[in-house]
Amino acid sequence: MYLSYFGLREQPFGVTPDPRFLYLSAAHREALASLYYGIEANRGFLGLIARPGMGKTTILFHLLEKFRTSARTAFLFQTQCNSHEFMGFLLAELGYEGPPQGLVQMHDEFKKRLLQQAATGNRLIVVIDEAQNLEPEVLETLRLLSNFETSQAKLMHIILAGQPALADKLASPGLAQLRQRLSIVHGLAPLPAWEVKSYIEHRLLVAGCKGGPLFTAEAYEAVAEFTEGIPRNVNNFCFNALSLACALRKRRVDSDVVNEVASDLDIDRLTSTPQSETAGIDPQYTRIQNIPRIPDAPGDRDDIPTPAEAVAYMQQISLKLKDWRKSLEKAPSSAPDSPSSTEPND
Repeated sequence: MYLSYFGLREQPFGVTPDPRFLYLSAAHREALASLYYGIEANRGFLGLIARPGMGKTTILFHLLEKFRTSARTAFLFQTQCNSHEFMGFLLAELGYEGPPQGLVQMHDEFKKRLLQQAATGNRLIVVIDEAQNLEPEVLETLRLLSNFETSQAKLMHIILAGQPALADKLASPGLAQLRQRLSIVHGLAPLPAWEVKSYIEHRLLVAGCKGGPLFTAEAYEAVAEFTEGIPRNVNNFCFNALSLACALRKRRVDSDVVNEVASDLDIDRLTSTPQSETAGIDPQYTRIQNIPRIPDAPGDRDDIPTPAEAVAYMQQISLKLKDWRKSLEKAPSSAPDSPSSTEPND
């Protein structure tokens, strides 16, 4: 482990959403503020939508920490379920340990616990992560739960957090009533290149780094480019970079280390058909020509090629590729734009 080698107190690039390591970029700060004031203003339904790895869960944990003494919270991850299962998960988060019940009895039990919280002056905050997986019936159940309110205030606040597919689902006509209740829907943007450097240094500082910078300027730029500014990607890359630098007994992550890590994390080289094997092939040989038309909708069976026709077509393509490769081998010094070096023999 590289912690002692670099003088770190703890792992700076862990995989758990630890609020202590939350780096508030402009986008993250705005999203956190919107959710916080949405709850303070009793807006009811709130949404947080972003691509995977952008730090949604970390923001949500940080938000709940702010209401730790003034609210009862429930954080749900199990979103691939029906309405009955969802209510069971929700009641379990609220401390219910009784026997299984029907959906109606679950609603009554939930309402009782909701009123108990209201009597103590505390609000209830329900956070649902990975909400893009929720079925429409479960989202409708959530809408009905939000009807529990008094004339002065909402009895509960629901935060739906998920990937862009959640926005697609909420935009469907069947969920118009739920969409109308979402007071605030916020997104997160990738970190710009200059902020990736600040993000890395922030996490190292929290982890106890007291010496000089552990990354060179060139390394910061390369990390930003390879990770596209997605925090989870940055964490994974930096973990591997520090591990490799430690193994090589280097005190800083430089360009050589970054390039090696980038190569190691290149998943394409492990696929069955790396993209490099198809690079440089003229696009004309990837087009399908003279194959019988396949109709877009079920129609006349005569329009569909027979297995024999399909085999004959693939043999024709194979011969063209062989001829093309032979022509390249015969004329290695030909100019790249020379027709004789790229055209197969018909």
